[in-house]
Amino acid sequence: MFAALFAGFLGIAGGLALWSEYEKKHFVTQRYVIPTKKFPKGEVNVVFLSDLHNNEFGARNERLVREIERIRPDAVLIGGDMMVCKGERDMEPALCLVRRLARRFPVYYANGNHEERMNEERDIYGDQYEEFKTALEEAGVCYLSDASADFGETIRVTGANLDGEYYSRRFTIPALPEGTLKKRVGAAAADRFQILLFHSPLFFEECRKWGADLTLSGHFHGGTIRIPFLGGVMTPQYHFFLPWCAGRFDREGKTMIVSRGLGTHSINIRLNDRPHLVWVTIRGGGDGC
Repeated sequence: MFAALFAGFLGIAGGLALWSEYEKKHFVTQRYVIPTKKFPKGEVNVVFLSDLHNNEFGARNERLVREIERIRPDAVLIGGDMMVCKGERDMEPALCLVRRLARRFPVYYANGNHEERMNEERDIYGDQYEEFKTALEEAGVCYLSDASADFGETIRVTGANLDGEYYSRRFTIPALPEGTLKKRVGAAAADRFQILLFHSPLFFEECRKWGADLTLSGHFHGGTIRIPFLGGVMTPQYHFFLPWCAGRFDREGKTMIVSRGLGTHSINIRLNDRPHLVWVTIRGGGDGC
C-alpha cells in the first residue's frame, strides 16, 4: 500500500515538474484597455516586459519578438530584471532581445532589483551596471533610472528606482516614506498621461497619490504557483497569497498592472502561471483619469 502511494506521489510530482517546464517556455499575451480623458481621441499601444531573467522563447527570443511585431506597439516598456544578477552575470540574452526590439520600436527601460543590485554593490560587480546601461543606450534605448521622458504629445514615461532594502525585506510589507517618489523623479505630469515603471507592486497607493495614471510593475512572478480563486501562492519576499501578485488593479481613476513576468529565478517553477506579455491600449476620450 505504501509503495503504491509513494509511486503515485512520484508520478504526480514528475507530471507537475514536466508541466512547469512547459509553462516556462510558453508565454501568453494579455491585453488591457485603459480609458483616459487626457487626450481626446485615438489610441496608444504599448507592450510591457518584466522579469525575463535570461529566459528565451526560441533562439534569440524569436517567438517573443514575433509576437511583439504582431502587436506593432507604439512603444516597448521594460520594467527591469531582464537578466540575473546574483552569482551568474550573463547579460547577453537580455541585451540581445532589447537590441532587437530597439531596431523596430521606441524602447524605455527602467530598473528592477537586479539592476539596482549591480548599481549598489559595485564592490562586487564593478562597472557592470554602467556597461549594461551604456550598451542599451548605444542601441537607442531610453534608460530611465530615476528619470522621465515624453513619448509623443500625450504620454510621459517615468522610471523610478527602489533601494535594495525594500527588496530584501521578508514576510512584511515595508513602508515607503511620503514624498519618496517626488524626491526621486520630481512631480508627475499633469497635462499628459503619466506612466510609472516601478518594479515592486507593493506601493500602488504611493504611486497613485504621486500622480501615476498607470503604474506598471512585476517582481513577484505571479506568485510562482497560482490557485484558482486564491491567486499566487508565494512571492520572492515570502508573502503568501498576496493580492497584488498579478493582474489589474483600479483605484480612484488610477490603474496598476502587475506582470507575471517572463522568467523565473530563485524559485525556478511555474504552475498555472504562464509567462506574461502585457499589452496595454490607452484609449483617449474615455471616462478614465
